[in-house]
Amino acid sequence: MPIAPEQVEAPARDAVLFRSSPMRSFLVIFVLLMFSFALVSPIVALLSDGTGQPWWQTGFQAAAIGALAAGAYAYSTRASLTTWVRISSGGLELAAQDSDPVLLAWTDIQHVTVRREAFKNVLEVTPVDFDRVHPVQGEEVGPPVMAETPEGPSFTADLSEVWPGPRRLRRELARYLPSD
Repeated sequence: MPIAPEQVEAPARDAVLFRSSPMRSFLVIFVLLMFSFALVSPIVALLSDGTGQPWWQTGFQAAAIGALAAGAYAYSTRASLTTWVRISSGGLELAAQDSDPVLLAWTDIQHVTVRREAFKNVLEVTPVDFDRVHPVQGEEVGPPVMAETPEGPSFTADLSEVWPGPRRLRRELARYLPSD
């Protein structure tokens, strides 16, 4: 069972929390699919001389398909794994894809990158030394997933469903990290 950020005391009062939210992802995808339907439907009706069905029936079908597709994505295996990142003057806390959370003080971080990889955003955190990585609470599942990066072994997190979003995360990171 993953540890929720509410179960862990923030290292400082100025903490900003970024967390995954399948429900928000569902709503965003559903709205995008309905918007796409609204744009494409009149064009298809014009090209095919109409479908012969009332507009509300076609709208109902689009809503049902949109809900199923958005639900399939939002609650898929990868998407349903809890991820959260908390940034404060005390450091960076990370719990990625149902891992145990870890805390890194800013002086213990060698490199942080938020980058795009195909259709997802990825956070990579490279510690100066792994002996300086502090488990926040318990060690049931283990630390976040590791990956080999040009900077060395790094903790990684999929930010696809993390809200407020990667742009805001970059801004918060820029407040505490020295610019290169």
